Amino acid sequence: MLDKVLIANRGEIALRVLRACHTLGIRTVAVHSTVDRNLKHVGMADEAICIGPPPSAQSYLNIPAIIAAAEVTDASAIHPGYGFLSENADFAEAVEQSGFVFVGPTPDVIRLMGDKVEAIKAMKAAGVPCVPGSGSPLDDDIERSLRIAREIGYPVIIKAAGGGGGRGMRVVHTEAHLGNAIATTRAEARAAFGNDQVYMEKFLENPRHVEVQVLADGRGNAIHLGERDCSMQRRHQKVVEEAPAPGITPEQRAAIGKVCVDACLRIGYRGAGTFEFLYEDGRFYFIEMNTRIQVEHPVTELITGVDLVREQLLIAGGEPLSIRQQDIQIRGHAIECRVNAEDPDTFMPSPGTVKRFEAPGGPGVRIDTHPYDGYRIPPNYDSMIGKLIVHAHDRPTAIARMRLALNEMVIDGVKTNLPLQQRILADGGFQQGGRNIHYLEKRIAERKIERDASV
Repeated sequence: MLDKVLIANRGEIALRVLRACHTLGIRTVAVHSTVDRNLKHVGMADEAICIGPPPSAQSYLNIPAIIAAAEVTDASAIHPGYGFLSENADFAEAVEQSGFVFVGPTPDVIRLMGDKVEAIKAMKAAGVPCVPGSGSPLDDDIERSLRIAREIGYPVIIKAAGGGGGRGMRVVHTEAHLGNAIATTRAEARAAFGNDQVYMEKFLENPRHVEVQVLADGRGNAIHLGERDCSMQRRHQKVVEEAPAPGITPEQRAAIGKVCVDACLRIGYRGAGTFEFLYEDGRFYFIEMNTRIQVEHPVTELITGVDLVREQLLIAGGEPLSIRQQDIQIRGHAIECRVNAEDPDTFMPSPGTVKRFEAPGGPGVRIDTHPYDGYRIPPNYDSMIGKLIVHAHDRPTAIARMRLALNEMVIDGVKTNLPLQQRILADGGFQQGGRNIHYLEKRIAERKIERDASV
């Protein structure tokens, strides 16, 4: 069992990790920037230490500062949460080389899955279905790229090998635009990720985003915990997630789940992870693996009864996986709405002081968040300030429960996307289920046209 865990993150995920640690009797260390000294988890931690000024590069992305904080507080492990350094192989390596336990996969596995080209090669070798593509980085031979695109068939998408979070990708519909798209994406990738390698895939025009949650102990044991649908997206960023995914049969779940479990065993995976797929016409196509806990992990927890962060900590502490595949039962339906401090129409961030915060309640309602009355949301970080999650015996009841919870939730003093979430949950297409990844953006664009016309 781990003795003391340093939480290398902030906000709601830091509070989530802290609660899991305290449930297990593990002491905690909260690191924070100067602007984050009043975060809720900082006050609840056994120890707290400031690691730098507000800019992330000087605090939450400052590897030496985090390692030093672990050393001076005599922590035994570091939990990275999600975002920031959670999928940084160099950070994981520095943690382990400094004598601490990294709560996550090995550096080699993070590095493998972080390179999208190498990850696809590894998944193909493991039998995971992948999107038709170049299979290797594109070079300066434009004729080769043109041949690959003709074989795949237009439209194609150019992606950065080191990309993620919806950045570093460009769709190409005609041959005339391919060369410029490759050059532009390569330049963007170099600037954003320090890696200018790009590759090509078939662009699926109407897919859903369906992902599979896994747990593995790195000792030959792995399980899957079903799938989530994350198709409600804006600019490749998830807005609403749910589990299980509408329309996925138990047979499909078992088949794709086994594929993911086998892949975990093949690459020696350790900890919690997520296989992300595009799903179209009844087929799954691997796009990437997230080697960390996901923002949307609560919906899986609610339908399976498994505390994923607790399992992360136990695995990191050297415990073998205690859950067997036959122990996993999918019960009911769960939905998560991301709550962002942003204008619900323009999506501009809205930092400022929360003058009034009231959380919703009732059966099956969970909220993972950190603001409180008087809390000042800084302008330095992501605008997400929490997640509202509901669980019910079926999807229609979960939707009704979420609509009620959204109406009950009060956040005054800053703008939030609660009105957008209310519109999504009231939307007939969403209520039917099975919408593709472009659905929300089209609805947002339609609303903008209507709003502009009424001015």
